Parts: sequence; structure tokens; C-alpha cells
Amino acid sequence: MDIGLIGLGKMGGNMRTRLRNGGHTVVGYDRNQEISDVASLAEMVEALPSPKVVWVMVPAGDPTRSTIAELKELLSEGDLVVDGGNSKYTDDAINAASLAEKGIGFVDCGVSGGVWGLQNGYALMYGGKTEDAEKVMPALLTLKPEGEDGLVHCGQTPGAGHFSKMVHNGIEYAMMQSYAEGWELLEKAEIVENVPEIFASWRTGTVVRSWLLDLLVDQIRADEHLDKIRGYADDSGEGRWTVEAAIEHAVPLPAISASLFARFVSRQEDDYAMKAIAAMRNGFGGHAVKGE
Repeated sequence: MDIGLIGLGKMGGNMRTRLRNGGHTVVGYDRNQEISDVASLAEMVEALPSPKVVWVMVPAGDPTRSTIAELKELLSEGDLVVDGGNSKYTDDAINAASLAEKGIGFVDCGVSGGVWGLQNGYALMYGGKTEDAEKVMPALLTLKPEGEDGLVHCGQTPGAGHFSKMVHNGIEYAMMQSYAEGWELLEKAEIVENVPEIFASWRTGTVVRSWLLDLLVDQIRADEHLDKIRGYADDSGEGRWTVEAAIEHAVPLPAISASLFARFVSRQEDDYAMKAIAAMRNGFGGHAVKGE
């Protein structure tokens, strides 16, 4: 299929490559002209056959909202916009309604896979009307990992995909916090030696094995005590939104809430366990770390 892709950073750039490797024609646009295929959004839209499908991969909030508003003026009835960034799910209903005024479809798609998605594929959680999703389905099938799982229609209501990705990231917060706290305890206990290999042993045959554990092992084997990393971790928004949604639905989330607040603590003083979280975030998403 032919598809426009806006935002060619760490995620979007790799997605463009995976789509092209899968035989699709991708016209990519980025404000950084060194990596952009075209000079403007208008040129990108003009290069696409109708019905046009444009996938947006820019930062959440105003950058996404302004991009979609600009696309509304450039696209026509029957075209489709996919928001694959980390937008708050409440934005999706607003964007879908705005685009619908011109008969333009909208799909929200939570994307997980980080910098490894090019090789392994991306877990895709999408929301919106089935008939809209069908227009971008060939691209979704190429971006997903091999096998039966990794692609799910989360609901017909705009925002269902981003809501699901938000909960995914909230769970990720709590998992990372648990690994980090366990790592700090092992590091501080004099009775224990060879902490990196203890974590490595958990990667096989245990109930706590995961890709996050793999990433942490890689990091602490390279820098056993994580001396090069400051114990500071940002939150990208989804953790906060997950806790807000829990309050709205009266659902207790003690582990996820605690992991979010732990990140706030890390910004007040150097937090030893947070070194491990900073290392894992760098491992899966290429998120910047602060050096000592």
C-alpha cells in the first residue's frame, strides 16, 4: 500500500524502514529535512494516491493536535489519519470528530516496540471503526511481530487503542520498579555476590523472566553497578494518565501508583534503584540517561 508517515525519529524512522522492507511505498515527512522524503506536509499528501492514508508519529499533545489540524485542511472525504503516537486517549474523540466533519476517517493506534521494533515488530493496539482500520490493515500486518498475537482491535470507540497502550505502560512502570528494587536490595546485601549473573539466571525457567529483565541484564553486565547513570527517570505521561483513569473508574492501582511516585522522588535526589529504571528505559526505547 501507499502511506504517508509524519515523524521519522527513533520510532517513526524504523517504522518507515520496516514498511518499505515489507513492500509498501512510504512517503515520509519530518521537520528535519535531512531525513525527510519531502519538503512539506502538502507535498507528502500530494504524492499519495486516493484514498490517502497518513500515519502520524509525533510527540503527544500540541504537536499531534496541530499536525492533525493541518492534515484536515489537506485531506479529503474518504481519506484516513492514524495517530500512532502516545496521545492521551481523551484527545482521540476530539480529533476523530474534527476529521469527521470532512468525512476523513481516524484510527488511534498504541505502538510498543521501541528501538527494537524494526527487527522484532511492533505490538499494535488500535481503536476506531472497523471500516477505517481496514484501509491501513496492510501496514498494520507488516508492522506487527510474526505470529498470531501482537495486533488487536481494542474497540470501535476512538481512544480505545491509546487507552490500552496507556494501561500497558502503567504495568510497565510497576514491573520496572519491582526489578529495580530487587536489584538495589541484592546490591546492598553483603551476603550476595555476582548480581548481574543472578539476574541473568532468572531469564530461564522462572516466572519473572521478561524482555525488561533481558534489557536490565545487558545493562548491568556492561556497567555492573550502573555507575555511569544517574538515578533519575522521567515519566512520559502514560503512567500519570493510568492513575488518573484509575481514580475516574474507582479501580485501585497501588503498585502502578507507587511506581509513578517513585519516579517523582528520583528527581529530588539521586535514587539508587532508579538507576536500573533509567537503564531499562534506555535499553528498550533509547530514552536519554543522565550521567553522573
